[in-house]
Amino acid sequence: MEFREIVRKKQILSKEECIAVLKEEPRGVLSVYGLEGYPYGMPINHYYDEESGSIYFHGGKGGHKIEAMRKDDRVSFCVYDQGYRREGEWALNIRSVIVFGHIEFVESLEETERISRALCYKFTDDEEYIRTEIEKSLKGTLCFKLVPEHISGKIVNES
Repeated sequence: MEFREIVRKKQILSKEECIAVLKEEPRGVLSVYGLEGYPYGMPINHYYDEESGSIYFHGGKGGHKIEAMRKDDRVSFCVYDQGYRREGEWALNIRSVIVFGHIEFVESLEETERISRALCYKFTDDEEYIRTEIEKSLKGTLCFKLVPEHISGKIVNES
């Protein structure tokens, strides 16, 4: 599949900058083809795995999001940072990244635990909390990964 190029070439982020945003930011908006034919976007935590180049998520084993992804595995995921202001300007400059790809569900309990742990570390390094949460929730957790087909990013100025 051919993906559109960004029109404003001066605003394009490099691949390295896109990956930095995916690694640093804790959440984004995952959009799926909703069951009723409408787009369905939801805020969600993520973990970017440098080794595989995939983006991992976790959640419950059912619900609209999971049913929609089982029906059609194509998704987009948008992440943006907190932005910055140039001296003397009111407008924010925001780095945004959009990833297009397809979802694969993680079947292994060991892999689910690894991903859940990596996601936890984005928010806390409290080992006791992480251990307790994983023990309590692991069997009811479904992890899934976004295998990117196209990643693009740009700087957006609010002015």
